[in-house]
Amino acid sequence: MPSVLVDLTPVRVSPAFRRLWLGLSVANLGSQLTVVAVGLQVYALTASTLAVGVLGVCALVPLVVFGLYGGALVDHYDRRTVALVASVVSWVAVLGLVTQAALGNEHVGLLYGLVAVQSAAGAVNSPARSAIIPRLLEPRLMPAANALQTIGWNTALTVGPLAGALLVAGVGYAWAYAVDAVLFTFALTALLRLPPVPPEPSAHRRERLGLGSVVDGLRYLGTQRNVRMTFLVDLVAMITAMPRVLFPAVGVLYLGGGETTTGVLVAAIAVGGIVAGLFSGGLARVRWQGRIIAVAITAWGLSIVAFGLVLVTAGRTTPDHVLPVALALAVVTLALAGASDTVSAVFRQTILQTATPDDMRGRLQGVFVVVVAGGPRLGELVLGALATRVGEGWAAVLGGVACVVLLWVLVRAQRTFWRYDALHPTP
Repeated sequence: MPSVLVDLTPVRVSPAFRRLWLGLSVANLGSQLTVVAVGLQVYALTASTLAVGVLGVCALVPLVVFGLYGGALVDHYDRRTVALVASVVSWVAVLGLVTQAALGNEHVGLLYGLVAVQSAAGAVNSPARSAIIPRLLEPRLMPAANALQTIGWNTALTVGPLAGALLVAGVGYAWAYAVDAVLFTFALTALLRLPPVPPEPSAHRRERLGLGSVVDGLRYLGTQRNVRMTFLVDLVAMITAMPRVLFPAVGVLYLGGGETTTGVLVAAIAVGGIVAGLFSGGLARVRWQGRIIAVAITAWGLSIVAFGLVLVTAGRTTPDHVLPVALALAVVTLALAGASDTVSAVFRQTILQTATPDDMRGRLQGVFVVVVAGGPRLGELVLGALATRVGEGWAAVLGGVACVVLLWVLVRAQRTFWRYDALHPTP
């Protein structure tokens, strides 16, 4: 069993990693609570799934700009300092959400603006934190460290959405956002306790930070086929088959239960991720990591197809009570999707962190932020728009099918990814 269960070596050997992992896991709980609360508030103001999808657009533009430029910042300045400044900005945005809710805001534009600020700060914060971790641990421990991070992240995804939905239903939006503001202080404390983490010396680094640094990172990525593929396959999965934008309408129109069902559906994806993470002990021994990523994303797409078929079978009947059988089947399909996504995420991040040199790690982590966060945002817009034409159930079915087809087109076109060898990491 020890070889099957999650490997705890990273938290044992590195107190700095342990503090960072715990702090970020707690803070992520509050962040996921806010994601659900904002979506529910927008839907309450507009009664439109497309309006919820527009949240993705408002987050995407600052995420792309600040993710790419933030990665260049990480490669030029102390990574702890960059992460601290970005975290403070994000915390202020959360306080803005608390204030608008307490004052009874009815203008959806204000929510869009605060989400944009939060996205910009997170786009700088995330590559800084991700570039710090390989400096705290040996390369051989990176798969285990990434598995631990997915457990923390998915635990937040499990508890946060459900807590957010319950708080919104019970005491209102302001309290939901206030809990996030309190929990975010755990991440600030963990970053404050880190030692300085300046970038390693490099003869290839530009003397001045600017657009040229960003271009250097993108040009480097364009020449590294395997790292580039980790981004492309994830974009395919998230843009075509991220079902989260459908959940508010699903809770009202298909399965019943309203806000509570929305929280349960979001949490179901994370529960699957937690289970996969808890039994991730064997992941460190996987050699052909590209193949595992391809299989995992295929399983993700097929799971979303199954979720859509559950909705199509249940029908758009606007039930006045929860449909228990349909809800249980939907939860199972989403849990399988979450488990598949976790396996993919562990190896995509491992390839990026072990095959990329330190002087490019911040910029490629910035691209990673754009892909991982921007892909789902685009997916929310795509599925939100598709749902207005064919309904939420068929939108999920068509998205899952598109995910599988496009994935294997990419894998067949880039065969080196299928042959990627973890014993000899080649970017």
